[in-house]
Amino acid sequence: MKLRNLVSKRYKENPADCQIASHSLMMRGGYIKPVGNGIFTLFPVTKRITAKIEKIIREEMNRIDGQELLFPVTMPASLWQESGRYESIGSELLRFTDRSDAKMVLGMTHEEASVHFVRDVADSYTQYPFMIYQIQTKFRDEPRCRGGLIRVREFTMKDAYSFHTSQEDLERYYAICYDAYNRIFARAGVKEVVAVASDSGMMGGKVSHEYMLLTPVGEDTIVLCHDCDYRANMEAAPCIVSSEAGETAELTKVATPGVKTIEELCAFLKITPDKTCKAVVYQENLTDKYVVAFLRGDLDINETKLRNHIKAEIHPAEITAESGLCAGFIGPMGLPADVRVVFDASLKGVNWFATGANEADAHYTGFNIAREMGEVEYVDVAKAYDGGICPICGKPSIYTSRGIEVGNIFQLGTKYTESMGMTYVDQDGTLKHPIMGCYGIGVGRLAASVCEAHRDDYGPIWPISIAPWHVHLCSLRPDNEEVAATSQRIYDELTAKGVEVIWDDRPVSAGVMFSDADLFGVPVRVVVSPKGLKNGTIEISARDKSMQEKKPVDEAVEFVYNHVVEELGKLECRL
Repeated sequence: MKLRNLVSKRYKENPADCQIASHSLMMRGGYIKPVGNGIFTLFPVTKRITAKIEKIIREEMNRIDGQELLFPVTMPASLWQESGRYESIGSELLRFTDRSDAKMVLGMTHEEASVHFVRDVADSYTQYPFMIYQIQTKFRDEPRCRGGLIRVREFTMKDAYSFHTSQEDLERYYAICYDAYNRIFARAGVKEVVAVASDSGMMGGKVSHEYMLLTPVGEDTIVLCHDCDYRANMEAAPCIVSSEAGETAELTKVATPGVKTIEELCAFLKITPDKTCKAVVYQENLTDKYVVAFLRGDLDINETKLRNHIKAEIHPAEITAESGLCAGFIGPMGLPADVRVVFDASLKGVNWFATGANEADAHYTGFNIAREMGEVEYVDVAKAYDGGICPICGKPSIYTSRGIEVGNIFQLGTKYTESMGMTYVDQDGTLKHPIMGCYGIGVGRLAASVCEAHRDDYGPIWPISIAPWHVHLCSLRPDNEEVAATSQRIYDELTAKGVEVIWDDRPVSAGVMFSDADLFGVPVRVVVSPKGLKNGTIEISARDKSMQEKKPVDEAVEFVYNHVVEELGKLECRL
């Protein structure tokens, strides 16, 4: 491919409104063009990258007996009504009506479509287990589009669905998929991806993992341990604290005029935040019922844990005069009877707290939950924090990092097969619901995440397994006959060997040519110049600066070919 013929455009300046480096570089380098909010056209160079990612994914899915198919993007609402998600999912699901006034949706995921496809096909236990997968366009009406291809509305995703007759068989296959995902990300050249335990969210199921690319610009918080291999998403990580019971004291109401925050209360009483019991107030979305979560004053609420515990969607409360709640002075004792109260596990076993008295300008000191409230249920609804106790090794060695989710796997159980009436005849003649797993990878997001992890100030540094081309051939002074002839020979011979070459023979300066080469991020650069040819050499270098050689003209092609083959082999890929 000659660069002069490539449909592409590159820019010297960073575009406005790009929040992270990969977004900026992909805009500058002619990889993506915005069409609408969170909707992009992919340039040919990007399509080459995503096609290679898809090839790796297909190879690994086929390796574990996956069967590729293609579900429709558009589905009747009735499928989603069967599963219950048509009503339970919010505005992220794009709903519309067709010309016949039939309710329709654009697929943001395809659990319903997969069950619909196999429920009248896989009707005997003899047909199980099996896994089906697709690589398909999806649409999620995302309210927080950001980072170019990192968070979009329209996207390409590989999603796979496995069906089993027992939980044990699902767990067996789940482990196989877990390993396959590790191979996919390793072959794509991103060793920075780690698997973390996660919350299943709207997908359902009890066991799930996310594959996170660790990067400071990630929007997810990952909880890790310095002393063992524990890794989890913040949404799923337990918060384990070490609390001293302390001395008991008489419950005392203290006048605290204007003292509404934990910081103000600590300063007023001369205590530390861990000696306070704070209230965080929400309302259930469907009923507006108030939910008050109490936790230790030095901790933060984990909204996902709270939602999972109360089994309802929530939003921050609007505290009105009619609510019976006294903003800034809310405590466990004396709340209205219709308020739902949740006590975090950080409060358990502690004998002394300062907390609100449920009246203006007053707090209690010496508050003892067991004494004042009797038997209460304690649940974990707090966020894990740096220095917290690891749930695996028990050491106070927890720390947090940031990451981008590039894949996920779930043990769904019978959530969809049961709600959609899918059954099979088991060996004993009874009807049973198949048990499901699902496994997803965002293709465009993975490409952008690789760019985020592998780059310098000048452009991406693509791993050779997914790079748009293997070799970038730069002809300095292409008007020079010897440069032109040598470049043509190198191009023809490498191409004949199966090496992918982008050839820049434009009549531009070396600075422009090398700047564009940096933005393309191709792993191997071959420079043919009058100066080099005068010395009988070709300059060969790696985009990541790991290799720089000057080879005799007659040896250049073989050297480049061998280097490409070796580098591809390291990532289990070949020409």
